[in-house]
Amino acid sequence: MPEIELLFLGTGTSAGVPMIGCHCPVCDSTDPRDKRMRPSVVVSYGAVRVLVDVTPELRLQCVANRIDAIDSVVLTHAHADHIMGMDDLRRFNAIRKGPLDVWSDERTHNTVMRCFGYAFAAPDPASKLFRPQLVRRKIEGPFEIGAMRWTPIPLFHGEMPILGFRVGNMAYCTDTNRIPAESYALLENLDVLVLDALTINRHETHFSLEEAVAETARIKAKQTFFTHIAHGMGHAAITERLPPSVHLAYDGQRVIAGAD
Repeated sequence: MPEIELLFLGTGTSAGVPMIGCHCPVCDSTDPRDKRMRPSVVVSYGAVRVLVDVTPELRLQCVANRIDAIDSVVLTHAHADHIMGMDDLRRFNAIRKGPLDVWSDERTHNTVMRCFGYAFAAPDPASKLFRPQLVRRKIEGPFEIGAMRWTPIPLFHGEMPILGFRVGNMAYCTDTNRIPAESYALLENLDVLVLDALTINRHETHFSLEEAVAETARIKAKQTFFTHIAHGMGHAAITERLPPSVHLAYDGQRVIAGAD
């Protein structure tokens, strides 16, 4: 089986970093690792490229990272910072000359349809409109994209149930402040864990840095990368405080995990 490459398109919180109207040391930082778009990744194995979440900066993220094709889309949940770039998927439709599958649970799909229902309607063959052509794929358990199985990981984002995903020996768990007991079995023997770590202070819907570090000690992945990072955590300063196998992710970073 091929190795799995994880590319971080964005590692920031919902407001992005720098934030509008803020001139704190992180928002004004010249360290490129402190420039954080909204959170999304591309998971690649063999010739397959899967986009996880579709941020408002999708076009900018793809141009910056030379993402010229996407084969499928997977959604963790339907908050605005994770879905509001979906109209820009139309460019990938044009490149592939056909529709794109979008995998989501029922709750997420219902919200997406309120915003982007037109994108899931079959196009009029006579129409030349430049719009997305998306096909709903319902997540009801593990599913296959190309040669790899995607296993949904139940998580909580405050009181809202959302999904993380395991692919091979990589797991992506953004936007969470609680991992249900039954989900830990899905996080065993990981090469790479990506985990929410919003800020130093406690938060109602996200892990704090201290909480996220405690979770890494329980899960014991070979390498852990924190994402969904707010402007309260500068990359260089926080890196000095982390265990050797734990890192703040940054936009444009690529990491490798095993397929099995």
